[in-house]
Amino acid sequence: MSSAGRVLSEQELVARFGRPRDYRLVFSNGVFDLLHSGHLSSLETAREFGKSAQYFMVASRRAASLFGFDEALLLADRGLAVTVFFGQRKGQASTSDDSPQSLRDAVAAACAIARHTEEDKYAGIASPEQLADRVPDLDLYHPWALSTEQAIEDALRCEAVARDDDRIVNSEGASVSTGSSLRVLGTSAGFLQGYAGTIHSRSCAVVAEDDQGMQRNFWYDAGRRADLLASAEQVGERARERTLARLDAEIPDTAELPVLLAPEIAAGLLGHFISAISGGSLYRRASFLRDRLGERLFPQGIDVREQPLLPGANGSAPFDGDGLATRDQAFVEDGVLRRYALGLYAARRLDMAPTGNGSGVHNLSISDTGEDFDALVRRIDRGILVTEVMGQGVNLVTGDYSRGASGFWIENGVIRKPLQEFTIAGNLGEMFAGIQGSGTDVDRRGNIACGSLLLSPMKIAGA
Repeated sequence: MSSAGRVLSEQELVARFGRPRDYRLVFSNGVFDLLHSGHLSSLETAREFGKSAQYFMVASRRAASLFGFDEALLLADRGLAVTVFFGQRKGQASTSDDSPQSLRDAVAAACAIARHTEEDKYAGIASPEQLADRVPDLDLYHPWALSTEQAIEDALRCEAVARDDDRIVNSEGASVSTGSSLRVLGTSAGFLQGYAGTIHSRSCAVVAEDDQGMQRNFWYDAGRRADLLASAEQVGERARERTLARLDAEIPDTAELPVLLAPEIAAGLLGHFISAISGGSLYRRASFLRDRLGERLFPQGIDVREQPLLPGANGSAPFDGDGLATRDQAFVEDGVLRRYALGLYAARRLDMAPTGNGSGVHNLSISDTGEDFDALVRRIDRGILVTEVMGQGVNLVTGDYSRGASGFWIENGVIRKPLQEFTIAGNLGEMFAGIQGSGTDVDRRGNIACGSLLLSPMKIAGA
């Protein structure tokens, strides 16, 4: 076990926690805010080796009783980062220990770094007039009164539904998560604000097998409010259906074909766009969209907008990492790039105004073209539906894009068969400009809300 970045000795453990019965300590190491079959096995093993043990890391005291332990040591993630400036020399340090001495040590470390860092004329905190002057309540905090026993039952129901088919041969587990957070930012310019939030989720992943081999897939739901999540049964059923649909997959022939990105994949494409217009990429001259303000990047009618103040949304935040107020704004209007996503430091480097994106974007969305998923499929004579991508083949300097993928073959407006082991390749600029349709089937589980995107033909490398 560690504290403030170092391993505690046996003597320190005893001094802090007391000596367990029979002088035997058993620690089951891991993050137990999610309990799945692997965690259960770990705790079972710990019990076999140390029935007299008193301490282990777990999210709830109730879990201790499930495995015959007398007491649980409750741990919560916490951290503090401090940034100091000596003139325009910057130093940063962080700690996960909030004791007074650890905080003093973090400040001392930040000061030591600043003293030996080269001056940066762009460094410094936001001025008082730049700081957020109010922090609205965005309805982000909805705790879930979920006991460990209830979470286990929930996860087991989810997994049981997912495995309710003879072709499902294995499970990677079902998870139920509930979490609360508190974010506080203070600066010497007088800013001291914070906000609380919750995020809850259910997920499940299973493996199916037939004569052609094994296939894996999953499903999940996440949100601020537990009562709005898909049920355990719904998540399990969706995971099972998605996995079974992957059986008997084929490798497509190499061709140039229209590509329909499923919402979760389309969100990733928008994520690449945001990376390309973010300050760090721009001032480092590492983006193909540098110096492109005012140019048409998307088709007419397409907007890409940030809405950080949406009540209850997963990505909402009242202020950014610099203490500047977040705001509704459009990065793309009618297909034209109107602004970059800039934090304070990047804005200074680029001699531009900050946009409240010192901690990224919040609740990004793309406008739809009024068609649902089925309508987009019907527009395709021969093409590919992409439901999964893999690999790191995205070059923001050039815009070149190449990812391994799997999905489904579409013919005459109908999804015909599953596909695997192919590559889709193109250029991000051409992909943005080649959007033929943006679906109304919007996935709002993450920070980017996006429906399916139909793209102009791309290179498909298969058999």
